Amino acid sequence: MMFTPDEVAGVVDLFGALSRPELETALSELAYRRGAEPPESDVDAALAAFALVGVDRGDGRLLVPGPTAFPELPDGAEDLPHILETDGRTLDREPAAAAALARFREAAVQAARCEDEARAAELVDVSYDLEAWGAHDLSGLRARLDAVGEGTNY
Repeated sequence: MMFTPDEVAGVVDLFGALSRPELETALSELAYRRGAEPPESDVDAALAAFALVGVDRGDGRLLVPGPTAFPELPDGAEDLPHILETDGRTLDREPAAAAALARFREAAVQAARCEDEARAAELVDVSYDLEAWGAHDLSGLRARLDAVGEGTNY
């Protein structure tokens, strides 16, 4: 991994919201400037960590910084607005929070179904960030995730 989830979120935050191809172009440009191959899984890692959230709109899916993000600009990112030739976009927080909540629920069900204790523990931490970010009560899902580590079935 070349870029941390927070750095990937920082690139998106620079523009407000980006499509995945725009983000991949930006990360490829930054990698090129470092003399490295473009990263393949950094966007997926940021999505899995909830540092990015995908929001579906009529004109496609946009990525925005998510509830766990502490956006950080990687070196050279200040030139990206000139390179990408986009001003970015802004999205209301409500659709982003709803998308994050839906994806969180899917991830929680998957972790419970697979009895993945490590992922369940990660998601418990994410739940607190998501509650603060999106004003949702996730205590019920958190209890179910805690039960995965305890071997308790709900």
